[in-house]
Amino acid sequence: MTKPHRTENRGIYARLLNQPYLLLILAPLFWGGNSVAAKLVIGEIDPFLLLAARCVGATLFILPFAWPHLRGDWPAIRRNLPLLLACGAVGYALFNVLLYIGLKTTTVANSSIEQAALPMMILAANFVIFRVRARALQIVGVLVAIAGVILTATHGDLGRLLTLDVNIGDLFVILACFAYTGYTLALRFRPKMHLMSFLAVAFLGAALTGVLMLALFGGGIGEFAKLGSMSPMVWGVLLYVMTFPSMVSQVCYARGVELLGANRAAPSHNLIPVFGTLGSVLILGERLELYHYLAALLIIGGIVLAEWAARRHAQ
Repeated sequence: MTKPHRTENRGIYARLLNQPYLLLILAPLFWGGNSVAAKLVIGEIDPFLLLAARCVGATLFILPFAWPHLRGDWPAIRRNLPLLLACGAVGYALFNVLLYIGLKTTTVANSSIEQAALPMMILAANFVIFRVRARALQIVGVLVAIAGVILTATHGDLGRLLTLDVNIGDLFVILACFAYTGYTLALRFRPKMHLMSFLAVAFLGAALTGVLMLALFGGGIGEFAKLGSMSPMVWGVLLYVMTFPSMVSQVCYARGVELLGANRAAPSHNLIPVFGTLGSVLILGERLELYHYLAALLIIGGIVLAEWAARRHAQ
């Protein structure tokens, strides 16, 4: 692996970019805060309007930073434009709108625990679609983590599966996880280009998808006019989701990977549900039930088991 480019130690920004562990804490902190922020304005803004405003705003926000790189990467962008737009449509737009819809009827604690199973879902999808070989213990880990998701979706009462009495909000969050799993698999085919170029084009795909969803399912494009009369809380949430979970977290994570390598940086994703759950308790005042702790133990146990099996095989 090539050594990362040294960033001159000038000013707070430069020093921050040379602190990999801090960066790998900030990225999941901002991602975990996405659910908390959306929950704060449930009932004040429609999920489709929230998504469309976020994606359009994020695209406009990133363009000045990405512009110098877009020009150099244009040949690769032109050849792979459908894939890049689809990444944004699925990984950013579809994932977030399903998450926002789910949060209307489920808690942030539930959604955070369900998202904790993403590494296991990605592992399983790689095995099924790309035939990436998995060890027996990895498969056991996947099954244990899935049991944790089921426990969360049934609110601790597995008997509800027999009557299909599962919270609809939890189902939407699980569908969101499937969307992000698809996005992650698609990254295997991501063309070589600067991160800012990739994000700008992907955000454009998300913005187009978000506006289309608003037109079809959210009351029409005219809903944008309602933003002018919305509360400061809504605007604060919009500014947060269009900057920190959208771009700042991506830059933090990418720089952390550059400094430490992908294998050492990957476990930081497990902090997303930790920060999401903490936010649900400290900011939203949600109450954690016994099944939350049991489900979290199952999911974390499944991840640890699968990681241990993978590392043991790699030695």
